[in-house]
Amino acid sequence: MWAYTARRLLGLIPVLLGISLLVFLFLHLIPGDPAVVLLGERATPEQVAALRERLGLNQPLPTQYVLFLRDLLSGDLGTSIFNLLPIRDQLANRWPATFELALSAMLIAVILGIPLGILAAVRKNSLWDNASTIFSLIGVSMPVFWLGLLLIYLFAVNLHWLPPSGRISIEGGNAFQAISGFFLLDALLQRRAMGDVLSHLILPALTLGTIPLAILMRITRSAMLEVLSQDYVRTARAKGLAERVVIFRHALKNALLPVVTIIGLQFGTLLGGAILTETIFSWPGIGLWLYEGILNRDYPVVQGGVVFVALIFVIVNLLVDLSYALLDPRIQYR
Repeated sequence: MWAYTARRLLGLIPVLLGISLLVFLFLHLIPGDPAVVLLGERATPEQVAALRERLGLNQPLPTQYVLFLRDLLSGDLGTSIFNLLPIRDQLANRWPATFELALSAMLIAVILGIPLGILAAVRKNSLWDNASTIFSLIGVSMPVFWLGLLLIYLFAVNLHWLPPSGRISIEGGNAFQAISGFFLLDALLQRRAMGDVLSHLILPALTLGTIPLAILMRITRSAMLEVLSQDYVRTARAKGLAERVVIFRHALKNALLPVVTIIGLQFGTLLGGAILTETIFSWPGIGLWLYEGILNRDYPVVQGGVVFVALIFVIVNLLVDLSYALLDPRIQYR
C-alpha cells in the first residue's frame, strides 16, 4: 500500500501542473483587464499601462506563467490584485467555512441517502421504491439556485424560522470569537452562539446536500439490489438469520464500495466550494471567493484558489481509493 500511495502522490505533480496551465490560459482568455477593473473605465491609458506594468501584466504570457509556477513550487500562491492580501491567508480564512458547509451537506446526504436507498432496495417495486425514484430524479434535476431561493422564501421570509444568509448574526457575533474558523467547533468550545451558528447552517447545508442525497440514494439502491441477488445472501436467509442481520452484515458491507466512491467524489467536489450555494446564502467560503475573484479579474485569487481546490479533490480521491482495502480485504494494491 505504501508503494501504491507514493506512486499516486507522485502522479499528483503532472495533474496539478496541467490544471495550473489550463486555469492560467482560461483566465487570460476571459475578456476584461484587471487594471481597468481596478482603476475604472475613466482611467487614462497611461494610468492603465502604469498599473499593468506594476502588476506584471505587460509581460508575455509564457513569462507570467513561469513566474506563477516558480512561486507555486515555492509554496507562494501570490497576492490578490484587488485587496493586496496574500492568497494563502485568504484561503486559510475561507476554507473552514467551505469545509463546515460541505461536511454538513454530506452528513445530511449520508444519514438520509443510505437508509432510504436500503429501504428502496429491500422493498423493490413497492410504492416506497417508486416514490424514492421520483424523489431522486427531482433532487438531481432541481437547480440549486432555485431550491436555495425557495428555502429562503419559505423558512426565512414567510415563516421567519431561519436566517437567510451569513454564518452568524450580528448580535451573536458581538459575543463570539472565531478561534479556529470552524464556527461549530468554536461555538462548542466557547459554549455560546451554538443555536445561532446552527440556524445559519441549516438552509445552505440542505440546499447543497440535495444532489448528493439523491445520487447516494440511487447508488445505494442499485448496489444493494445487486448484492441481495447473490448466492451468499440466499444462503444466509436459508440458515434462518434475522433479516436485519442479512441486510446490514452480509449485504450492506459488500455493497459499500460504490457508495464510498460516490461519497468521496461528492465530498471532494463540495470541498472545492459551491459557488451557487455560497453566493445565494452569502456564505464566506471558497466558492464565493472564487466567484468574486472572477468578477474582479483577480488572476492570482482564481489561479491559487483553483490549484488549491484541485489539490484537495485529488487527495480526497486518493483517500477513497485507499479505503477500499479496509472495506474489502480481497483488494490489494500493487
